[in-house]
Amino acid sequence: MIGELQLDLARMRAAPVASGPVLTGRVVTCDGGLIEVAGLPLPVGSLGAIENDAGAECLAEVIGFRAGHSLMMLLGDAMLLHPQARVRALGNPGEVRVGPALLGRAVDALGDPIDGGPRLDLKQAWPLAGRREGALERASVHVPFDCGVRAINALATMGVGQRLGIMAGSGVGKSVLVDTIAGHAVADVIVVALIGERAREVSDFVNRHMAGHRRGGIVVVAVPADHAPNLRLRAAQYASAIGEYFRAQGKRVLLILDSLTRVAHAARELALVLGEPGAARGYPPSALAAVTRIVERAGNSARTGGAVTGIYTVLADGDDANDPVVDTARAILDGHIVLSRALAQ
Repeated sequence: MIGELQLDLARMRAAPVASGPVLTGRVVTCDGGLIEVAGLPLPVGSLGAIENDAGAECLAEVIGFRAGHSLMMLLGDAMLLHPQARVRALGNPGEVRVGPALLGRAVDALGDPIDGGPRLDLKQAWPLAGRREGALERASVHVPFDCGVRAINALATMGVGQRLGIMAGSGVGKSVLVDTIAGHAVADVIVVALIGERAREVSDFVNRHMAGHRRGGIVVVAVPADHAPNLRLRAAQYASAIGEYFRAQGKRVLLILDSLTRVAHAARELALVLGEPGAARGYPPSALAAVTRIVERAGNSARTGGAVTGIYTVLADGDDANDPVVDTARAILDGHIVLSRALAQ
C-alpha cells in the first residue's frame, strides 16, 4: 500500500502543472462513427482527446458542429468509449509541425513516425490547409522536369511545377510507375503520400526507398486503407503542407500522391456522415472540391523560387473514364497520362 501511494505521489509530482483552467467537454452521442460533444466549442479541424473506460485516451478530430455541439470523428477505434466521457482539446487548431527532420522518415497523418525511428523534433508550424498564394504569385512552367522515366521524358515531357495525373483502372500499373518515378526523379525533396493503400504496399515502399542513397531527400506520409477517413484526408493535406514548407525554403519538391481517388473517397465518407446529400454518383460537392483544393496547392512560387511538382494517381472505378473523380481531376490537372489495360494484359 505504501509503495502504491509513493508511486502515485511520484506521478503527481512529475505531471505538468497547468498554467490555467483546462476546458473540457462531454460525449453526448456516438452514432455511426460521429461523436457529439457538449461543452467544448472547437473550430473545425481541431484535435481532441477522449477518455475511455481503460483510462487511456482516443484521438478525435472536429469535422463540424450542430446546435452548439462539436461533431467529432475518431482517428482510431471506438472501443471502450462510454457516455459522458471527458474530452479535452489538443494542440493548435489547423496547424501541423514540419521541419528538416522529416527528411528520410516515414510518418503518419499526425507526424508520428511509423518507421521504428525516434520521435521527430519538428519546431516549425504550418497551416494544414496551406498558405494560399495568389494567382499572380505563381510562376509559369518553363523548365523541364526529369521524372526518371525515359518514355515520359521523351514523349510527355513534364515541367517543374506542373501537376500531372496518372489515370487507370485497378491493377494496371499506377503504383509501379509511381514507385519508379520516386526512385529515379531529379528533385531536391521528394514527398510521397500513400493514401488508402494496402499496409503491405506501404511497408514494401518504405523498406525499398528508405535504405538507399536517396533516403536523405525523401519523406513518406502513409495512411493505409483500414484507417479512419478523416485520417486519410488529413494525410493528403499534411503531405501537401510538407511540400509547401520545403518550397518556401526555395527547394524543388516532387509531391507524389497515390491516390487522389482515395482522398475523394475519404472526403465523401465524411460528407455523408455529416448529412450532405450525394450528387454525382454519390459524391457530395464537398468531396470533389477537396480534390481541387489538394491539387491547387502544388505549383511554382514566384516569391521564393521554389516549386512543388505534383504527380497524382487517379483510379478510374470500373475503368470508367467519365467517373466523377477522373473527370474532376482531368479538368484541374495540367496534364494526364492514361494507362491502358489492354497493353498491361
